Amino acid sequence: MPPETIVELSRELRVELGDRSYPILIGPGLLGQPDRWAPLLRGRQVLLVTDSNVAPHYLDSARAALCGKSLDVVILPAGEAQKSMANLDSLMQRLAGLGASRDACVVALGGGVIGDLSGFAAACWMRGVPFLQLPTTLLAMVDSSVGGKTAINLPQGKNLVGAFHQPLAVVADTDTLATLPDRELRSGLAEVIKYGAITDAAFLDWLDQHRDALLARDAAALTEAIERSCRHKADIVARDETERGERALLNFGHSFGHAIEAIAGYGEVLHGEAVAIGMCMAARLAARLEMASGDDAERLSSLLQAFGLPTQRPANLAPEKLLDAMRLDKKNLSGRLRLILWRGAGRAEMVDGVESADILRAIAAAGAA
Repeated sequence: MPPETIVELSRELRVELGDRSYPILIGPGLLGQPDRWAPLLRGRQVLLVTDSNVAPHYLDSARAALCGKSLDVVILPAGEAQKSMANLDSLMQRLAGLGASRDACVVALGGGVIGDLSGFAAACWMRGVPFLQLPTTLLAMVDSSVGGKTAINLPQGKNLVGAFHQPLAVVADTDTLATLPDRELRSGLAEVIKYGAITDAAFLDWLDQHRDALLARDAAALTEAIERSCRHKADIVARDETERGERALLNFGHSFGHAIEAIAGYGEVLHGEAVAIGMCMAARLAARLEMASGDDAERLSSLLQAFGLPTQRPANLAPEKLLDAMRLDKKNLSGRLRLILWRGAGRAEMVDGVESADILRAIAAAGAA
């Protein structure tokens, strides 16, 4: 790749949080350019966490970038099930064995599972040590690596144990998307589509126009989509870091989606797939409540389908079970369901006290795949 092309495809933006602000670097070859991010790691000790899918491709590059550090590497099996209390305890033991001090750093090399688990371990060790996000999936690049949400799952629900803990930086090497399975790429595109759905209707039009390029992994199209998504999230996080208001809009489709993941079994339905189904349910519920038209819901469903994403609930997931799982959603207050719905593309809002009967009808209307 010519140098001028690398420059053209490289982007940088910031999450503005005062003295905890940090850069988001986006572009090809960033794992091999440690001079752009490794100096942020001030301490000597580093715990690098990755998984069995990512390690064969990118662990050597990360090791080389971190040469000179006292490095311990943890390679976990791949999959959502790894966001567990047992693995959190295992990382605590590895940090203890490393003799990790307050300036030690936890480095997350992988997708959202690795980032969430590693970030939570960093938040817990000595009440908080630095951590660095090196996301290798599209979903992690545009969503989970940005904003400081860290967590593990319980059998009762997703991300129920966690903390807000901002990273030192997010380094999104777009070359890592070359080894991403097609299904995982589409899963990440669901979160990209979400940004258009909640705040930027014009972005939905752009995504529709560039659908073929994105699915073909065109570097320029992917870089643009990642930057626009990260910019939307960075702006929202800067205004509402700990989700007291506006940041909750980022969960459009997630109340339904997290319930689908929990009931189906983590990993059976990918996060982005569950969010795609959940966004359709949210849009249909908004139409039922006369907040938006049914045509809006159908347009969203058609766009998701065009990207190869599911829009119907799995046949074995009864609406009543999904509703029960939704009652553990973190947005709920005093037992009252709070959902992110919309008034059409780009106009999401939080709605309190939606009747269970309406939610059940919206879930049922999503059909069964």
